[in-house]
Amino acid sequence: MVDRSEDGAETTARRRGQGELEGQVLAVLREASEPVPVAWVRERLGGGLAYTTVITILTRLWAKGAVERERAGRSFRWTAVADEAGLAALRMRKVLDAEDDRQAVLASFVTALSPNDERLLRELLSPEAELPSPEAGEEEG
Repeated sequence: MVDRSEDGAETTARRRGQGELEGQVLAVLREASEPVPVAWVRERLGGGLAYTTVITILTRLWAKGAVERERAGRSFRWTAVADEAGLAALRMRKVLDAEDDRQAVLASFVTALSPNDERLLRELLSPEAELPSPEAGEEEG
């Protein structure tokens, strides 16, 4: 894909990785202090994304439960309800939910973890573990 810079020179547009744009949209939404329209999100993303592209990403995030929307006239205002870690967790859950043998999938996943990740998972699953609340994660971002 070739674009032109302001001085007319050709520039090659970098293709985003899968889910990268969703993460960027979530990050922008998390900056908002109140529900915002698509135009607000698009403006902060920069890069000349089409309005329809931003709507498509927001709609996909809404379907995944990562954002909420509220009616504002004929359109919507959008709010993030997940951060990038929450979005990754939603993706993992979707994959797990699509499989018939949850135990086999989880067993395979756990056996493929690095020793550090396995230790972290054990700590998180221990009865005395204090899991971070969604509100705490929002303050850090």
